[in-house]
Amino acid sequence: MRIGVLTGGGDCPGLNAAIRAIVRKGVEHCGHEFVGYRDGWRGPLEADSRPLGVPEVRGILPRGGTILGSSRTNPFAEDGGVAKIAANLAQAGVDGLIAIGGEDTLRVAARLHEEEGIHVVGVPKTIDNDLNATDYTFGFDTAVNIAMEAIDRLHTTADSHHRVLIVEVMGRHAGWIAFHAGLAGGANVILIPEQRFDVERVCEFVGRRFESRYAPIIVVAEGAEPVGGVPEAGDDKLDAFGHVRLGGIAHWLEGEIERRTGKETRATVLGHVQRGGTPTAFDRVLATRFGLHAVDAVGSGRWGTMTALRGTDIQLVQLTEATAELKVVPEALFGEAEVFFG
Repeated sequence: MRIGVLTGGGDCPGLNAAIRAIVRKGVEHCGHEFVGYRDGWRGPLEADSRPLGVPEVRGILPRGGTILGSSRTNPFAEDGGVAKIAANLAQAGVDGLIAIGGEDTLRVAARLHEEEGIHVVGVPKTIDNDLNATDYTFGFDTAVNIAMEAIDRLHTTADSHHRVLIVEVMGRHAGWIAFHAGLAGGANVILIPEQRFDVERVCEFVGRRFESRYAPIIVVAEGAEPVGGVPEAGDDKLDAFGHVRLGGIAHWLEGEIERRTGKETRATVLGHVQRGGTPTAFDRVLATRFGLHAVDAVGSGRWGTMTALRGTDIQLVQLTEATAELKVVPEALFGEAEVFFG
């Protein structure tokens, strides 16, 4: 078969490992031919592709980012976009697609399969780990380790200068990075989108921490919100999927804590640092296994499915199940971290 491969949404470590596994197994063991579409859904929308054979994927396992490029293109937001994709795939002789992406990319894949009958298999990736139906997505472990290392480094500066230090991590609607990195890094307060926070309570934790002669570290997800309303953060710009660009909660909190406690406070926004660079061993292995099983799904005609990690096994689930709702941090799990607040 002739199979197209694309990577959509935000880049993350492990994408190249998945591409490599798909091509190596697909070509060498199954006799498939692959076409790499550039920049997510823009590639099949505009018939922009590149050769994707074994020579093209050699040496890319440890590389961050994606050799195919990525974008947040939404073909359903383009006039006649879906028809263009179908026509371009047919003209190129492509029998099906392997779409590697997060919630938005895979929701497009699910709709293309359900509504248009286009053959698609999904591979889940997102540093936010918020895709339903899979225990973990690749990219998440690398992001958590990067954030944890930053928190470890900030502890010494906080203690040396007796400052409150705030670390803002990614997480629009789900606080998995904040929870894991904060717990692993010994944060004194963790703030996530799933639970609105009370600024006064945060300030109480700050005071308690200073009583121990150590300085507090606060980890906040970019989508976290205070009780009583959302501060003026981010801007009004929307992407093709209608998402507002977030940012600013850490700096808003910085001013509130300093005003209410009198303690010098500084905010650090990790931003894109979290999803750049080389993937961890866990993410390399997970991405590789996802890629191998995606090729198996193609070979068995399991279109409309997504590879998923369940325990230690890779299983196939329906794309519609994976994108039906976000996976968020349960209240009971977050309670485990609250033991260490203050």
